[in-house]
Amino acid sequence: MTLLALAVTGRGAVDPGEPVLRADDEALLRGRAAFETLRVYGGRPFRLAAHLERLAASAAAIGLPPLDGFALAELAAEALGRADRPDAVLRLVWTPGPDGGEPTGLALVTAIPDHLEPLRERGLRVVTLLGVRAEAPWLLPGVKSTSYAVNMAAEAEAQRRGADDAVFVDGDDVVLEGPVTNVWWRRGETLFTPSLDLGILAGVTRAAVMELARGRWEVVEGRFGADELRTADEAFTSSSVRELLPVVAVDDASLGRGPAADELQAALRTAAAVDDQVGG
Repeated sequence: MTLLALAVTGRGAVDPGEPVLRADDEALLRGRAAFETLRVYGGRPFRLAAHLERLAASAAAIGLPPLDGFALAELAAEALGRADRPDAVLRLVWTPGPDGGEPTGLALVTAIPDHLEPLRERGLRVVTLLGVRAEAPWLLPGVKSTSYAVNMAAEAEAQRRGADDAVFVDGDDVVLEGPVTNVWWRRGETLFTPSLDLGILAGVTRAAVMELARGRWEVVEGRFGADELRTADEAFTSSSVRELLPVVAVDDASLGRGPAADELQAALRTAAAVDDQVGG
């Protein structure tokens, strides 16, 4: 990941190689920080307002100082202006700072990963891995924190098994989510996706897919066993940076390509091109 631009609260845009966090910031010492990652299309962050709202909710759940969404939006604009790249990835981070100190907001701009389009063309191979149903509040359901070591370990384990990504299932084999994605599958004219009451992340792209599916596909949320996913007509994942990626294999079961992933991916790009929300 090449950092193209960086802006910091109280300082504005800085050299991407410049240190910006204290060594005793709890984000570093305890992984106690919140973040959002979103896609930038034509210089405009897609649904920035929704991401900032979720960032504020994550910060509150973790017990971080309240964040100023307007100030972070301005910080994002400053970083994007410095990056001077119309299509990119924007990451917003909110840290508590050191004990008794001031919080820090960061806006980082990076390039869109080169491997995404070839992977979209080929399709994902995923494996199911044991995850945690984060229903209790102390498990931080639906929170995007920087404590991402488990998620990265799951991706590494999937790759060790010869797959591209993982799908978490609980001890009852109920489908949850991917390490950085929401999970979808189709039977006939119906799309299925795990419900938020399982403690999964309320993905901004997940919500966009639900909107875009109206009038074409019925969407059903619920608790579904992994066999429902393995025997689907088609499946795909959704996330802000990866958008929609078709799934062509789950564990040892092969899945066919279908119309839903491609149609909704095209609709998402169209929506991003005409999005008129202030700040995204």
